[in-house]
This record gives sequence, C-alpha cells and structure tokens, in this order.
Amino acid sequence: MDGVRDRVTTAVFAVAIALLGAGGALWAVGSDRAAGALWLGGAAVGLVSSLATTVGALREHRPTVDVIALLALAGALAVGEFFAGAVITVMLASGQLLEARADARARRELRLLLERSPRTARRRAGDAVEEVPVDAVGVGDRLLVRTGEVVPVDGRLLTAGTLDEAALTGEPLPVERPAGDAIRSGVVNAGPPLDLLATTAAADSTYAGLVRLVEQAQAASAPFVRLADRLAVLFVPLTLALAGGAWAVAGDPVRAVAVLVVATPCPLLLAAPIAYISGLSRATRAGVVIKGGGALERLAAARVVLFDKTGTLTRGRPHLVDVVTGPGGPGADDLLRLAASLDQMSPHVLASAIVTAATERGLDLELPEEVAEIHGYGLGGEVAGRRVALGKRSWIVPEPGPEWARRARRRAGLEGALSVYAAVDGEPAGAFLLEDVIRPDAPRMVHGLREAGIRRVVLVTGDRADTAATIGRIVGVDAVHAECDPADKLAVIEAERGAGATVMVGDGVNDAPALAAADVGVALAARGATASSEAADVVLTVDRVDALADAILIAQRSRRIAREAVGIGMGLSLAAMVVAAAGLLAPAAGAVLQEGIDLLAIALALRAVLPGRSHTVTLSPADAAIGRELRAEHEASLAVVEEIRTVADALSTRDADLAPARRLLVRLRDDLLAHERADEESLVPLVARALGPSATYALSRTHAEIEHQVGRLGRLLDDIGTNAAQPEDVVELRRLLYGLYGVLRLHNAQEEETAFSLLPDSPAAGRG
Repeated sequence: MDGVRDRVTTAVFAVAIALLGAGGALWAVGSDRAAGALWLGGAAVGLVSSLATTVGALREHRPTVDVIALLALAGALAVGEFFAGAVITVMLASGQLLEARADARARRELRLLLERSPRTARRRAGDAVEEVPVDAVGVGDRLLVRTGEVVPVDGRLLTAGTLDEAALTGEPLPVERPAGDAIRSGVVNAGPPLDLLATTAAADSTYAGLVRLVEQAQAASAPFVRLADRLAVLFVPLTLALAGGAWAVAGDPVRAVAVLVVATPCPLLLAAPIAYISGLSRATRAGVVIKGGGALERLAAARVVLFDKTGTLTRGRPHLVDVVTGPGGPGADDLLRLAASLDQMSPHVLASAIVTAATERGLDLELPEEVAEIHGYGLGGEVAGRRVALGKRSWIVPEPGPEWARRARRRAGLEGALSVYAAVDGEPAGAFLLEDVIRPDAPRMVHGLREAGIRRVVLVTGDRADTAATIGRIVGVDAVHAECDPADKLAVIEAERGAGATVMVGDGVNDAPALAAADVGVALAARGATASSEAADVVLTVDRVDALADAILIAQRSRRIAREAVGIGMGLSLAAMVVAAAGLLAPAAGAVLQEGIDLLAIALALRAVLPGRSHTVTLSPADAAIGRELRAEHEASLAVVEEIRTVADALSTRDADLAPARRLLVRLRDDLLAHERADEESLVPLVARALGPSATYALSRTHAEIEHQVGRLGRLLDDIGTNAAQPEDVVELRRLLYGLYGVLRLHNAQEEETAFSLLPDSPAAGRG
C-alpha cells in the first residue's frame, strides 16, 4: 500500500512539474493560450488530488486544512488564475513527495532488518549437518554458521568467531569473539565457519523479537497524525473569514483567491511530519524504536523517569563476582577454567555466566567429555583428564563442610548472591558467587537524563528494600520504592504524574501494566522481546540504557525544530495573507511567494535529519582498540583481586603461614601494578579525551592509592622477615589485605563505569 501511494505521489509531482514547465516555455515564446491550457491541466490535477485528500479526512471524521488548498485551487480556476493553480499543484505535490521520501528514509532501516531475518539453520546431527527451518531449532542444539550467514538464534560460541554486529549495535567494524561468548541472533558471521550451542528457541531469540517490534512500529507509524489536523479548527475559519472579508470589502473575488493561495498551509501540512519522521529515523539509527510521532512528542515532554531494577539498572542476568577456593585445591583461575570448560555444554543461565567470566579473563577452555546432567543437582564430566562436578552445595559439599564452604555460604547470604559449588576429582574445591550487578552505564545515564531536562528519577522495584536502596544510592535516583507488586507500581506512577509527564522503563512481563499506564513506556529488548515490548511506546534494541537519554534529546530536538519550522512558515503565510487581503499581492505572485515560504519551512524541518547534541560518547577506532586491550588486562587481573581476599581469610594468628601472602605480593607487583601503571599511561588519557580531564581525577587518585597500599604490604612482610609472625603482625597484615581488597573493588567499579562502558561492544559487568 505504501509503495502504491509513493508511486502516485511521484507521478503527480512529475506531471505537475511537466505541465508548469511546458506552460512556462510556451508563454515565453508568446503562446499564451497554449500555456494557459497546460496550466489549467496542472491546476486540475492538483484539484483532484486535494479533493481525494479532503474526502479521506471527512470519512475519518478528522478536521483538516486540506480544505484550504481545495478552495484555493477551485478559486484559481474560477477566476482564470491558471498559473497560480499550477504553482499550487507543484507546491502540494513537492511537499507530499518530500514527506514520502522522509518517511521512506525512516522505514528503510526497519525494512532492512526484516529482509535479513534468517529462515533456516544448519544443525549438526553426529558427523552430519542438516538444514532445518529456523523454527525447528531447540535449546541445546549444535549449529553450524557458515561465512556470511546470519546467526539464526541466540547461543554460545563453541569456537572463536569474527562477527559483524552492525544490525544490532551499529558498530561498523567486525568484532572478535572467543569460544564461550554468548552471541545474539541477527549478527553476521564475518569470519570462518563457526559452531554454536543454541540457548534459546528461534521464537524467543533477539532477532525474532526485534522483527516483531519493527512490524509493530511500522503499523503504529501510519497514518501519521499531522500537527495541521489539530490546528485546522482554528486556521480554516480564520482563513475563510479573511478571504470573505477581502471579497466583501473590495467586491473583488480575485482578492479572496489571493488570500486562499498564500494560505495554503504547506508549512503546517509538512514541516512537523518531516521533522518528526526525521527524528524517528535518527532514533532508529541510535538503537531506539519509537512507535510513531505521538510517542515522540510525549517523550519530548517527559519530566519524570521511573525505572524497574532488574534488567534496566542492573544487567538482568547473573555475573560472576567472586571465586572462593579451598586449601590444597586448584587456584581461582584453574578452578574457573575447569568449571567453564564443563559449563560450555549447558544452556543454563548460571553456566553462561561462568563461561562468560572465563572467556573475559582470557582463559583457554577445552571441550569436556562424558558430560552428564543430574537433574535438580548439577552437571558432571571430564575436563583434560580430571573429573569435574558443578552444582548445589548439598550435592558437592557434605555437611557440615569445611570452613571455606561455610564462609562462601555466609558471604552469599550477606550479598544476596547465588552460589555454584565445584568438586575436582571427587573433592570439594571451591564455589562461584554470582549476582545481578549494576549496569556500568547506569549512573552516567541518570546524569544524562538530568541534563536532558528530567526533574525526577525514581526506582520502583519488587526487590528487597536494602538491595533497592543500595542500587538507588549508587545510581543516583531521587526516590526508591521497594517491594512493589504491579498494582503498587501503578500507584507510584499516578503519584509521580503530579511532577510532570512520566516515563516508565522496564523489561519484564510484570512491567507491562506499568509501561502501558505511564505517559511513555520504554522497554529494553536487546535480549529478546517480551510482553513489556508489546506494551511499550519506545523500545531500546541495544543493550545500553544510556540510549534512553539520547532518545529524549532526539525527541526534544525534533519537536523544537518542528515548532520552529511551523511557526516561521505560518507566520510568513499569515503576513502574506494580510498583504493579499489588502490587494497588494496577486494570486500568481502569491503562489510563487508561498512556494518560497514552503521550501523555507521544509528546509528548516529537515534539520532534524542532521546530528544534534548526544549523550553517547563515540571513541575513535584507535581509542576503542586501546580500551579493549586494557579491558582484557582488567578482566585478567580480577583473579589477583580475589586472591587477596582468599589469603586474608586464611590468615590465622596461630602458627601463621605467610607464604601465601608473599606469593601474593609477587603477583601484585608483577601483574596488578603493571596493569594499573598501563591504565594510568593509556586509559586515563583516553577517558580525558572522551569525557574531559575532570573525569580522570578519581582514577588517578586510586591508582596512586593502590601503589601505596601494595608498598605498605611489601614493607610489612619485609619487616617480619623470616621471623615467626606475631599475632599483632597477622592482624596488621589482614587489615592491609582487606583494605587493599576494598580499594580495588571500588576502583574496578570506577573503571568499568567511567572507561570500559564507553566501548561500543562493552560487556562490562559492573563488578564491585
């Protein structure tokens, strides 16, 4: 239907231009009658087109200013002003063509997503590969994705791959992903063939959800509600009264026609839609689908933003935050490598978190053998000749259990973490603690919202009050409402509406009522669409909440440009109407003048296509490469941080063994300090270039503090020397280790929030 309408619009414009131009050429050589006939034809084409538009509005019981264009064309034909009628036709046709082109540009990005939707997948069945419909893929299937093919479902890489993620993230350069990384459907294999373990069915995958959102957005965007229709109630009577008054006073119908000609409201008909459609297109390229001009207007007027916690201010999925190891067993990195190698074969969400943590630290994983799942308990198998088991504490650690296991259970309870216990060769070896951590870009997003004019930021969640309050303090919200069910969230939205138009942000099924109740509902759908996406007016298709601040800036700029274009265009048109009513402007001259006013208004509206102020920071390719390299070192250094706490926990004032502390000191000096110095040399200047020098002060201060604390630790161990450690020595050593651990946890959070979250493909988990 849209294609037919576009072709008709193009044809009307071509005919109108041809008739006006040919008539002008004949008039120039003195063939006035032939020129008049062609101009008459052009005016007739415009009359038929305008009549069809007006009848359509009447059928929909919608007020419209198209009636003015209809009257202007009819009046021009009635008084013999054929040239003026032909110019009006060109004016209307050119405006409609510009609107169609702007609308097509906005839809092009959406249509490309639909055309790339995968239809089949290549599934491994033993040594064979079979091509099956994508809907037949199930969780746990092993898939082959050949070079140039679109990844059909969400999954985990079993082999390393090079991926083009531009369709989902906008990142133009291919990204290297190691084995074990979780990837989303819709990305393109830009390297050699790769193997993939499916973790979702096709219908629940990211790309399928994105396609549904696109189809919904397209349906919501047409027909576009024009600003002109809302002003028609005032503008049409004003125009008719002025034209009728000019006719009555002067007794000359030509004056009335002149008024109608310059009153043809193309700035009103076209400027606002062009600005809004341009804004929708720019938002789409930023990873935000706004479902129509009405949603864009409401988003621009927002003053209060309410967030659900899970999946919005937090990652919405578990991340490894600590590894607790037992004495005499594998170290933290070795234990993580063994566990992640086994967990590669499991689609469980906790398994994905462990595999992701291992790949981020650069650990080399191996394919396990003899993998068996004990339903309700865990997973077992053989990795590099060692028997590994992962699962519940009751299955791995017999009661009452060793001290390290009791410590891990206590820590998990205090921090609200999930725990997975590990055994190696039949002996309990350690535990992994996992949490839903804060998004590293969340605090910066809140600052961006305030800069965009948001007066209040509110956290409303069903989680415990202590957890919600902690997250609220870290992110920087104005109020926290905890332990809320869906009905409570609706009450909070209604109460906050007194401070201005409300935006509700969520990503879960339970958020759908709140999203529908707010003035604007915003859903995060980067990992697949849910009921929240169906109920939302705005959908973030990138896994970055700071895109919301950009969407608000885009909406505000588009609305401002639309108002400026309409105001300037209609102001000039009203002035021309007064001049025409006074008899100082003939219909032909008025038509030419109005064409100039239209072009000016449209040009002003098209400014919305150009880039405006943005909250997102774009790194240069060189800085992004530096950032990725330093982030890899950062992830690798987390094992040293965990070892600090492990060593401190194991210290005893009775017969203290300081050998682990001395080995730790070597790692701190050789590995950790080398990384922190590299950060000071390369990461701090990178952040200064991206965010300004003031953003680096805290980073440099903590780098200095870390170096100072490691130096104190070294002096203390040197002072003790080979003597037997006294109880006060152990107490002081433990105090230094816990202090260093706390500083490093805070510093890691600073780096992830300030620096690593700037990377275009940042998976930073916000630890610490």
